[in-house]
Amino acid sequence: MILSPTATFCRAALRALLVLVVGYTVAGVPVARAEPAPFVPSFWDPAQRPDKPDLGGLRVIRFMTEDDYPPMHFLTEDGRLAGFNVDLARALCEELAVACTVQARRWDTLLPSLAEGRGDAVLASLRATPTLRRDFALTAAYLRTPARFAVRTAVAPAVGASAAAPATPDVSPRGLAGRSVAVVENTAHAAYLAAFFPAAQAKVFSDLDTARDALRRGEVDALFGDGLTLAVWLNSTEGAACCTFAGGPYTESRYFGEGVAIALRRSEPVLRRALDWALWRLAQKGTYAELYLRYFPVGFY
Repeated sequence: MILSPTATFCRAALRALLVLVVGYTVAGVPVARAEPAPFVPSFWDPAQRPDKPDLGGLRVIRFMTEDDYPPMHFLTEDGRLAGFNVDLARALCEELAVACTVQARRWDTLLPSLAEGRGDAVLASLRATPTLRRDFALTAAYLRTPARFAVRTAVAPAVGASAAAPATPDVSPRGLAGRSVAVVENTAHAAYLAAFFPAAQAKVFSDLDTARDALRRGEVDALFGDGLTLAVWLNSTEGAACCTFAGGPYTESRYFGEGVAIALRRSEPVLRRALDWALWRLAQKGTYAELYLRYFPVGFY
């Protein structure tokens, strides 16, 4: 499976961030900081009322995922598979009242294993690309990761600030004119910044670690990058001590994709309809929101 430079960068950054994040228990569940609950995005039309499909002989779903992409899927200290994708798979099976297995496989073997029938579905933060749609059936998107700005909490650029209220970061194109913005080279975020914030002074870094360090030390005014990756950092001791989100979210699909979906073989239309129905049901019942808040205590929307 071929990853885009942006996707590869996000995966590597999240793996590195796991050592920084505070609040992960032995069970792999992050503990939210004492802040207002983040906004929970919804990717399903509230007016939609799909019918539950006839599951026929469906008795078990063999999900496949990976184990090195926290907080989406990872191994706990005692070797158990955990993460947002893992718990979502189990919730889908519970909603459909079918047995469920979730097995971890190496990232580059997931889609070949699906094609060979070694599993029934891949739930591993696969981005819904034209190439993936050509080769496999996909459910509706169950998550999208927008771009966000991060700024330092103490020295954020401000508009309309008063003595009675903290400064509001101004990360509009006008507010960032002439200000330095850290961004990782050769990413969709760098392209978006150049296209829509042309007056900002982009400061390009080779990786996210050095870009974050530059923001933390005050060498740049803002950092523009993947919202999920930044949310994990902002929930760490280091990130929480210095920085916060500002502006956004930025969700232009031409730059940041159509979201992530569950991949299945094209020969399984009943299973695809069943999973789409179960995803909608989890959203309607609030189960999806519970999972989102469990794994993303600092929301990225």
